[in-house]
Amino acid sequence: MKDIMIFNDYLGSVHYSTRDEIFYGKIEGINDLITYEGRSVSELKAAFEEAVTDYIELCRLNGKDPEKIYKGTFNIRIKPELHKQAAERALIEGKSLNQYVEEAIEQYTVKKD
Repeated sequence: MKDIMIFNDYLGSVHYSTRDEIFYGKIEGINDLITYEGRSVSELKAAFEEAVTDYIELCRLNGKDPEKIYKGTFNIRIKPELHKQAAERALIEGKSLNQYVEEAIEQYTVKKD
């Protein structure tokens, strides 16, 4: 499992440099590169929260919408046979393929938690 922090629905990575003896990370899931660091976990957490807040404010000042990590859409690549089976199963169950895949992911994810 990867170490992450969450603030205002943004995810931040957590890493440690033994050479520099510092924690560091970046906001994940956005195109902009926003990094932060701290000498302790509490410093890292504060720096992450400040980075998210600053990112949102900078976007506002520049008239840009802050990127949302999860837009509710994504593309996947699967084997053609699995695609066919899922489409057929969705049809049999009277669902769209999107609805079928969403339910499958939801069941798998809830099962894993």
